[in-house]
Amino acid sequence: MLDAFVWVFRQVMLGFYNFFYAILNPGDWLNWSDPEAIVRVVYYGGSVEFFFVVFNTVVLLTLIGIWRPGFMWGGVRTLEGVANWVGRVAAWAGLLMVLQQIVIVFVQRIFAVSQITFAFGTSVTFDVSWWSEGLKLYNAMLVVLCVSYTYVQGGHVRVDILYANVSYRTRKIIDLVGGLIFMIPMSLLIWHYAWYFLWRHLVVPAPSAGDTLDRLLQRAQILRWNVETTGFAPQGFSAYFLFKVLLVLFAALVFMQAIAVIWRAILEMREGEESENKHLDRDRIGDPAEEQQHKIHSGAA
Repeated sequence: MLDAFVWVFRQVMLGFYNFFYAILNPGDWLNWSDPEAIVRVVYYGGSVEFFFVVFNTVVLLTLIGIWRPGFMWGGVRTLEGVANWVGRVAAWAGLLMVLQQIVIVFVQRIFAVSQITFAFGTSVTFDVSWWSEGLKLYNAMLVVLCVSYTYVQGGHVRVDILYANVSYRTRKIIDLVGGLIFMIPMSLLIWHYAWYFLWRHLVVPAPSAGDTLDRLLQRAQILRWNVETTGFAPQGFSAYFLFKVLLVLFAALVFMQAIAVIWRAILEMREGEESENKHLDRDRIGDPAEEQQHKIHSGAA
């Protein structure tokens, strides 16, 4: 047990060192013309060292926020603002998906051609099957990039067996514990898996979670880009690596939203019921009846 505490303390101290080292030596990981810089990003992106850099940053910001509530409210508004902005932009993928499907149906059923060309200065031509498979990317964008936005808007499905019937303070404790016990560990697990899953489809030799930094640096000289462009069909969608990028973004967005949930729970528990949903930026539907129904389903009423 003592060894575990010593290990954690050592990693926390190294976390501060690694943070300032990365800031003061950006060329070691931002100069991607150097293969060694790329392998450092690959290694540290899913490493214990990176975890403790993030851990130290979050804990430090939380302590400052407890001391200065206005600072923490600023953090909540920033994180929820990012979630809203990303979600509102990504939501347009739904319209693009519908329009693209309409074009595909017209091209296949009415004009009976096998290719579609879009030209805006430069023409882009792909087989109809490529555009059809590409619809899955829009769907993935809606699910992944709108996850935190939907949470902020209170749009996720809720089954309030206990939550709606407990006291205000208990609800805030549930939010706090839920963020700590469920959202953060889940997002970290997905990030760790998705990070190496992404890079295995971007470079060769393919890295793995078990590789040490020294081993990756030894292989840096033979490192080359090998972006996945193979589809499930000969003429099918050829940018499946984008789904791996979305998986990493999903983990990052859920983690950021978890921090926002925890900070909001701390502040609302500290300031009382009058602060509930303070600074919460939710979309206006325009219909009072629908807005009231939305509040009931989202737990805001």
